Amino acid sequence: MADDKAKPADGGMTKPAESSMRIDAKLVRELAELLTANELTEIEVEDGNRKIRVRREAAPVHVAHHSPAPLFAPGAAAPAAAADAPAAAPVDAVKSPMVGTVFLSAEPGGKVFVAPGDAVKAGDTLMIIEAMKVMNPILAPKAGTVRQLLVADAQPVEYDQPLVVID
Repeated sequence: MADDKAKPADGGMTKPAESSMRIDAKLVRELAELLTANELTEIEVEDGNRKIRVRREAAPVHVAHHSPAPLFAPGAAAPAAAADAPAAAPVDAVKSPMVGTVFLSAEPGGKVFVAPGDAVKAGDTLMIIEAMKVMNPILAPKAGTVRQLLVADAQPVEYDQPLVVID
């Protein structure tokens, strides 16, 4: 008599479907949230034989184009907005060597490393930039007086962004 159990067309040589990767939608959502929260474009996680990469396109960078200031007739008052405009960062400012988050003190609510008017020596810590969970001290390149802090505590900074002016 014929066997009651049906055999696959390949004679029983198929492999079970368990070798295919199962996608953990919750993990993918969590990784996507990490991308957004940390302003990343890609994140990859590896766990044994499983590797998950989540990538998104970088947000377009909008460059602001400034038109020259209008000329005023002699004796005319300039608009108040022009007086309130922030001054351009000095060319000789200490600049960020990396992308990260700047901290002005060693711990939240702690005493700041430097403030405007403070005298510093070459090698003094001015602030810390946290990048990839590593705290990187930003040191004074020369002795002088802190004239201006150009960043706020816990502010994200870009590479080559002016941080502090020392005269």
